[in-house]
Amino acid sequence: MRKKLDQILHLLVLLYFAVSLVFFLSFDSFKGLFGLESLRTVTVNYFLLFGLLLFLAAWGSSWLVRKSLQDEADKKELAVKEIKAKLYDLEKGIKLQRLEKGERAEEGGPEDKRGSSLRPRQNFKS
Repeated sequence: MRKKLDQILHLLVLLYFAVSLVFFLSFDSFKGLFGLESLRTVTVNYFLLFGLLLFLAAWGSSWLVRKSLQDEADKKELAVKEIKAKLYDLEKGIKLQRLEKGERAEEGGPEDKRGSSLRPRQNFKS
């Protein structure tokens, strides 16, 4: 909703200043159509003031859109960090379980040592 409003306001600012530019550049040709005989400074100031208000509204809406997008990005970044922390904890837990199983196997006695792939060293007398 905010993003659409931001786009609409930017288009309004563009359209307003484009129409104002055409109006002021072609005023001598079209002054009879608008019922104005001459441009006074008050009229020009009203045009500019209204344009400034439109511009400030568009700028404020773009700031709000940027802020909401930044908040969403921060939330997603926090969620990714939480998932990484859970994954790290799970990996640590699996490693601890492997270590505990290894300690239990070592406590088992000499039967477990015979079954290992390395043969015991033999001393030869010469």
